Amino acid sequence: MARYYDVHPEDPQPRAIAQIVELVRAGGLIAYPTDSCYALGAQLGNKDALDRIRAIRRLDNKHHFTLVCRDFAQLGQFVNIGNDVFRSIKSVTPGSYTFILPATKEVPRRLLHPKKKTVGVRIPDNNVVQALLAELGEPLLSSTLLLPDQEDPLTQGWEIKERLDHEVDAVLDSGDCGAQPTTVVDFSSGTAEILRRGMGDPSRFE
Repeated sequence: MARYYDVHPEDPQPRAIAQIVELVRAGGLIAYPTDSCYALGAQLGNKDALDRIRAIRRLDNKHHFTLVCRDFAQLGQFVNIGNDVFRSIKSVTPGSYTFILPATKEVPRRLLHPKKKTVGVRIPDNNVVQALLAELGEPLLSSTLLLPDQEDPLTQGWEIKERLDHEVDAVLDSGDCGAQPTTVVDFSSGTAEILRRGMGDPSRFE
């Protein structure tokens, strides 16, 4: 059964955050709120958790996983980003956008798009996630919590606990964080291509 944490959305309790991060470091898979719907999260090098995410969402090997980063210093370790692209991303970050960029050698091969060698990155505008990332000290491997039989992501912590009680190790509930996923912008060719229109304003990249 998944552990259930009721976390304050603005001022998350340090003890709860520490327990959740300890679980992540021990190989756990969590469901957590972001600034644009819930996500599944795990430690970067955790192959077992990656396979569990693929199974829960029924994903193929072309799916772009996302590295949820605390700041640009962290993001820059994992993707190659030129000055023009950096300025474009900086103007909307932190925020509800995921950016597809060429990965550095710091990213495990199994996370990369098999042909493009790219990965998704984002810096969310959410206090709970920022507290998790500060405690963890590295990006969180993530994927939107969109189940294969659902058109919309799950939005309520109790509902996620009910649906995924035996498939995740912990559920963080900090209230409703909306049902819209991030806007996904592919910068792997150097120019912006919008792959998904979501919570972030896509007109910034059109």
